Amino acid sequence: MNIGQAAEASGVTSKMIRYYEGIGLIAEADRTDSGYRQYSENEVQTLRFIKRSRDLGFSIDRIKTLLSLWENRNRKSADVKKLARQYIAELDRDIEKLQSIRDQLQRMAACCHGDSRPECPIIEDLARRSFR
Repeated sequence: MNIGQAAEASGVTSKMIRYYEGIGLIAEADRTDSGYRQYSENEVQTLRFIKRSRDLGFSIDRIKTLLSLWENRNRKSADVKKLARQYIAELDRDIEKLQSIRDQLQRMAACCHGDSRPECPIIEDLARRSFR
């Protein structure tokens, strides 16, 4: 199938497919005599794997690792689980940080009257904390 068909079948845009080829995440596609890219069902399945991994927020480097684990039939599931748990720990830290930011903003917004006065505790708090 051509790149447009592979994009439709995988859910990955043609632009991203070319990008993934360019960075070596997927092998360069075979070309027709006229230079058009051609993709097999296996390559489309790899693109689906990449898309699902990206949808879960995995980085390109982690996807490279996951792809190598996926392709390695002698892999240990423990290696895949370890990678997933590392990512979960990072997500937990990110969630904690975002919740802290949300809580701070919520406290600041609660202190603001939100009326026509120029005084704004949110602006004052941001200005005060920016010099620390």
